[in-house]
Amino acid sequence: MLQAAKLIGAGLATIGLAGAGVGIGTVFGALVLAVSRNPSIKDELQQLAIFGFALTEAIALFALMMAFLILFAF
Repeated sequence: MLQAAKLIGAGLATIGLAGAGVGIGTVFGALVLAVSRNPSIKDELQQLAIFGFALTEAIALFALMMAFLILFAF
């Protein structure tokens, strides 16, 4: 019973990974749109996009860490 609860909890914790995938797609989609509108600030926009990617990926890593904690620590 406890093992089933752990597996369900870990599965629910990984839902955050799907949200991170959508967020990363949104960040780089917005980058393509912004560069097509104003190519002269491409370098600045790329730096901001990498920063946005890093923050979005951090959320995914936290979700994955929670899933592993649920599976192996409790």
